[in-house]
Amino acid sequence: METAIVQFNCAGIATGKMRNDLSVTMVHPMAEGPWSLATDEGSFHGGDASAPPPLALFVASLTGCIMTQIRAFAKRMGVKLADLRVETRVTWDWQAKGRIYETAPKSFEIDVLIDSPDADDKVIALIAAAKKGCFIEQTLARPNTIRHRMKTGQGWVDV
Repeated sequence: METAIVQFNCAGIATGKMRNDLSVTMVHPMAEGPWSLATDEGSFHGGDASAPPPLALFVASLTGCIMTQIRAFAKRMGVKLADLRVETRVTWDWQAKGRIYETAPKSFEIDVLIDSPDADDKVIALIAAAKKGCFIEQTLARPNTIRHRMKTGQGWVDV
């Protein structure tokens, strides 16, 4: 069984009131990029809305990931696609905690609209395979440990 480690790195710089300019690079299994992206917030957080907020990029990434896998795997599985559309809805719970807030994911819903001359069972198998191949969907479907560190004068501190 062939395996590989896939790694992307992102470096962000705060450049405006709430704007972040980001440089994303794939470093494994091959070098690609860098790609320049930006995020900003609207007036709620004091930003200028000069770029999409991070949550918009998150939902777009989830949608784009499953669409990419469906098209890539359709070729490998011999499923013909006349048309593909995906409609994604992601909701979170938001709760005020004094002057700050806390969030939690509530639902992820992905509607796949495929026009194909092939039998429904072949298209269903394609979507099932694409779900397993979508890095973002597989990340969301599992418990994850996210490590945060802060650089201090004495070195890195886990936060």
